[in-house]
Amino acid sequence: MNEYVPFQTPNLVWDGTIAIYLFLLGISSGAVQLAIAYRNSGVKIEKPSQNWIIRSAAILGTLPTIIGLLLLIFHLTKPWTFWKLMFNYNFSSVMSMGVMLFQLYMAVLVVWIAIMFKDWLACFISRYLPMFKFALGWIDFAEAKLLKPIEFILFVLAAVLGAYTGFLLSALVSYPMLNNPVLPALFLASGASSGIAATFLMVLIAGKLSGESHEVHFMHKFEVPIMVTELGLIVAFFVGLHFGGADKSLALTNALSGFWGSVFWIGVMLIGIAIPLTANIFGSHRLKHNVKFIILISIFDLIGVLCLRYFILYAGQLTVAS
Repeated sequence: MNEYVPFQTPNLVWDGTIAIYLFLLGISSGAVQLAIAYRNSGVKIEKPSQNWIIRSAAILGTLPTIIGLLLLIFHLTKPWTFWKLMFNYNFSSVMSMGVMLFQLYMAVLVVWIAIMFKDWLACFISRYLPMFKFALGWIDFAEAKLLKPIEFILFVLAAVLGAYTGFLLSALVSYPMLNNPVLPALFLASGASSGIAATFLMVLIAGKLSGESHEVHFMHKFEVPIMVTELGLIVAFFVGLHFGGADKSLALTNALSGFWGSVFWIGVMLIGIAIPLTANIFGSHRLKHNVKFIILISIFDLIGVLCLRYFILYAGQLTVAS
């Protein structure tokens, strides 16, 4: 393979802005799925608006998605015409289907947040927008009759959003490494991992919860299974490339050499998977529930997921099908 300049590789279609966009959507997807799983785990939550996993989902579910979409909009060659995508759907376009998914996801998420924070919303409406008091009755009805279906739909939409980030890249069929059926599942798993890590940072830094809190114990249950799943999908991803023919084999060789090979081995495998996985499997109970330790491991996890997004995006565009 010819020498290349990292971040300026030949045949580059999508750059680092897309990697950040994919990273942010993964956090949103993972945080929302975690909160719904927590709410339906049997734990008694008297005031959802006071629970930090739910608070984190409200923040991490909305802000990263909005920031990611803004990055995407202003990355387009004609950002001011983006609104047309929101009303003119093309079912043969991955991007158009993604816009439809975002609209559904955000609509259901806003309804769920309104139900979870209805006490705050009631105070706000009573004080500043009394003409909208009728909406509180709708929220009460949705909570009483529709909460289970709403949470099921939201969980499915969040999972589809996490997988969609992989489908978006796999649509670049001229790049052998990206045209891979494992990619959506890999991005779903790594997105769930980043959502948990971001929630850990929220509950421990903003919420100042103890390392022995019920919320921390609950989230710890998912760390090792998700990281093991992520590792297995990475192996499947590369095995598929190795046995996928000349183009895919060349793409694998190119991806794992040079700068992006270092990003993968150091950023993804060492910092993002090996260190957190080893710490969670072999660390003592006291260590695993130490606040500073959890924060450090969560940061490592987020670095690893971000490196994975950059690696897949840039290394995946190094090789074009012959």
